[in-house]
Amino acid sequence: MTYEHSEVRDDRAFLAARFEERRTHLQAVAYRMLGSLSEAEDAVQEAWFRLDRSSTREVENLGGWLTTVVARVCLDQLRIRRARREEPLGVRVPEPILSPPEGLDPEQEVLLADSVGLALLVVLEQLAPAERLSFVLHDMFGVPFEEIAPIVERTPAAARQLASRARRRVQGAAPVPDTDLTRQREVMGAFLSASRNGNFEELLAVLDPEVVLRVDLGEAGGGASRLVRGAAAVARQALTFQRLSPSARPALVNGSPGVVSMREGKPVALMGFTVSGGRIVAIDVLADPARLERLDVTVLED
Repeated sequence: MTYEHSEVRDDRAFLAARFEERRTHLQAVAYRMLGSLSEAEDAVQEAWFRLDRSSTREVENLGGWLTTVVARVCLDQLRIRRARREEPLGVRVPEPILSPPEGLDPEQEVLLADSVGLALLVVLEQLAPAERLSFVLHDMFGVPFEEIAPIVERTPAAARQLASRARRRVQGAAPVPDTDLTRQREVMGAFLSASRNGNFEELLAVLDPEVVLRVDLGEAGGGASRLVRGAAAVARQALTFQRLSPSARPALVNGSPGVVSMREGKPVALMGFTVSGGRIVAIDVLADPARLERLDVTVLED
């Protein structure tokens, strides 16, 4: 009996070690699926619980097995979200990954590989759950459609069509950010300076003509969340940024320049900027108190 108990402990320790080797990869999958780091961590933890309860001695590809489990958990969560919505999806800014302005740590680099900025996550939010899963698993992680099909309860050909449909929507709506971080910071700085000074012409100079501003106040906003399109309309919102700027701290928001406005040591608003072609093409403002509470702002402390 003692030997058997020892063997069980050894097996569990071995499984736990193999699971930890794959944790960051699984979080990356779940974050793209759910657009929330806290929910992604919950999905990964659920995968561990299922692994711990399962007999995996005959599993040849543990990484693939875990990816499938995480995908199923995320798909269920996305379907629950959609079922709870009585109204069409409104303005929703995904929960960002916050980093100090100096740069990302190695784990965050893995989580944000493939330029997973807020603008891309916003587009993914608009996809049906099965479309999102098929696109994320195949296009971002190279999972074959033969393995995706059972998860979405479709044939491989149908799963391929889901991913193709999602790909067209992403390519048509998600801007590709510039890669020069220094130049991105300059553009954001010019926008914030023009906002503080109320200089309408300077604002227009750094905004793309088709810029999109999303302001997500969450349920506490009482319907005040809004979507604004076009350079002139976004520039007229400059007073909003004036109020935020005195307490704003620079940050990286999903690897791109942004700012976090603080009050009494707590975040009250986060602004992420997407710069493409040398101009701002998207500004995402998260001011939902419930999700801001989950942000780790200690990474911004001096």
